[in-house]
Amino acid sequence: MAGKGEGWREKLAARLRAQYEERFPRSGQAHARAVRYLVDGGSHPQRLYDPFAFRAVAAHGAHVRDLDGHDIVDYWQGHYANVLGHNPPVVTGPLAEALQGGYGLQTGLPEELEAELAELLIKRTGDERVRLTTAGSLATMYAIMLARAYTGRELVLKVGGGWHGAQPLAIRGTHFGAQGLAGVDSLGVPEDGPAQTLVTRFNDLDALHAVFRQHGDRLACFIVEPCPGNGGFMMADPAYLRAARELTQRHGALLIIDEIITGFRFAASGAQKLFGVQGDLSTYGKVIGGGMPLSAVTGRADVMELSSRSSHKRVLFNGGTFSAHPASMLAAITMLRYLAQHEAEVYAQVGAMGERLRAGIERAFAEHGVLARCTGYPNEAVRASSLIQVHFPHREDTRLDCPETVWDPQYTDTYLREQVLRLGLVLRDVNVSHGLGAVSTAHTEADLERTLAAFDGVAAQIAEARAG
Repeated sequence: MAGKGEGWREKLAARLRAQYEERFPRSGQAHARAVRYLVDGGSHPQRLYDPFAFRAVAAHGAHVRDLDGHDIVDYWQGHYANVLGHNPPVVTGPLAEALQGGYGLQTGLPEELEAELAELLIKRTGDERVRLTTAGSLATMYAIMLARAYTGRELVLKVGGGWHGAQPLAIRGTHFGAQGLAGVDSLGVPEDGPAQTLVTRFNDLDALHAVFRQHGDRLACFIVEPCPGNGGFMMADPAYLRAARELTQRHGALLIIDEIITGFRFAASGAQKLFGVQGDLSTYGKVIGGGMPLSAVTGRADVMELSSRSSHKRVLFNGGTFSAHPASMLAAITMLRYLAQHEAEVYAQVGAMGERLRAGIERAFAEHGVLARCTGYPNEAVRASSLIQVHFPHREDTRLDCPETVWDPQYTDTYLREQVLRLGLVLRDVNVSHGLGAVSTAHTEADLERTLAAFDGVAAQIAEARAG
């Protein structure tokens, strides 16, 4: 995607940043105030971008409203959690009623709803036991701790580009750098931690077999997402997940399927059920909380019982002060029941919208002579997908089937995606992450038309700037 003059991307991004600052002055003022007290002006890096992120004052359905009064179509949707859109009445109604009736804030006592939610999760996932906590990072950390305790081994295997939270047992190989997707991503972790985490290539059967041949008898677990979020929203090859299941069983390791994003996103269950694979342990979050902070570890009874007070080989899985928070339990039960009762219509609806957006986005860029490709396409296991990312490969034949190709600048134009596209779209009142994000049932035909018009406008800008 070479232009007549060098630096056209940077010049276009600078022009967009100037327009953005002019269009969102109140958010700019709020950001200037926030950086006086908050590191970088916020507490989650994925919510922040240059020159500053707009500040939302209301969110309903597919839309958010910001400080400057813009009505913005949103595909970030609460870190991809809001499959029914922002603040769906089906959830907010029971929450408001409970709070008005004197129930919902933390008590620190056992809640009847906790067992009710656990029963729902077991029925929908096919697992045997559940333990609840509040964040995906905690869920994956506890799952890995359980695997290491159960097997008596220390090595953890993950895929490059797979994000399993900001926790020391998996914070390697998540961001592209000098070592590709194999480097250590954070200071402050134990010195021997990185050596205990191995990284393999997603959807690469040969690489997976090779790492098990070399390290299989020392591996505690292999943790993998059916559709890596940070890694690019490409679906797992069903053969890859089947091989993961077979190899972990053969070598005495546990298979942890990270469903923080994919759980209840493609069906009213884990995605693993669609692939015909059952993990020894699984982690769930985002969608299951109904917009409230909640995550879960589910799995085999013999492994999960290591977190029991009576276990002689105990894993201290205490979940934290706000585990099984009353309002979170109510929101989760309401959400999961709704999704189970309306499974056919919900997932067909969001899947069809995802298909339309993927095709329309690629067509919009093609009409302006810009090579763009989407990930998030369904496959023979996942028949309908509401997840979408947009990428700018340098070549027509680039295969977007693993995180390396979507994050390595030699294969795709990451600057165009992360800097230019994001600003160009939000200036047209469409908010995205990594090119798009997640579709909800609240998105309408008018929202999709507005979104595709915004992509067409940005594609035209890119083509014009590239031509010089």
